[in-house]
Amino acid sequence: MFASFWGNITSQLQSMLFVAPVILLAIVCHEYAHGWMSDRLGDPTPRMSGRLTLNPFRHLDFMGTVCLLIFHVGWANPVPINPIYYRDRKKGIIYVSLAGPVANFILAYLSLFIEGLFMKFGTSSSIVIWVFCQLCYYSAVVNVGLALFNLVPIPPLDGSKVAGELSQWAREQYMRFQNYWRIILIALVITGVLSKPLGLLNDAIITVMWRQITQVLKIGIAGTSIM
Repeated sequence: MFASFWGNITSQLQSMLFVAPVILLAIVCHEYAHGWMSDRLGDPTPRMSGRLTLNPFRHLDFMGTVCLLIFHVGWANPVPINPIYYRDRKKGIIYVSLAGPVANFILAYLSLFIEGLFMKFGTSSSIVIWVFCQLCYYSAVVNVGLALFNLVPIPPLDGSKVAGELSQWAREQYMRFQNYWRIILIALVITGVLSKPLGLLNDAIITVMWRQITQVLKIGIAGTSIM
């Protein structure tokens, strides 16, 4: 029993070592994409607030990062924007909101593609190749998870901003219960209500990506990654 408990702790620590660095990368890309898109649309706010940077500590939200480490779903500190600078306010907010998740999907695909290259051209017995493949896999899982989670239409997630621009009713509900949404979100994460559906969708997306990559690289593996 003790051996089983210790083995579980060791496995969790090993997973944490791989997850922590890719979480930082995922958060940086996510928030930088928000700031970059807003900047491209003419808004100087992200740059002036110091958020148009690759420094992860400028983007971390404590509770969101803890949830990412433990539950593999979470959020970052939102990049401040000012829609007054957009030519089309509605489209601008939607583009900026979607930029973060899109960046994560792209990074997930690139991570799996790099893993495929390691598997095709690397030495299977090499510990270095194994470590890089692990990092690439965890990067894909975390990035897809971060993208999907942020598309959930609950404030302060990106999906709520999109829903608020597309639906007057949704915008009214967000304003009406604005003091409770973060509590609701944390409760949903802790209780695992979101984990099952998001986990299934995460697996499905990664499987589709991996099948495409194995076909392109012709590495003869269909369906699942190295993990």
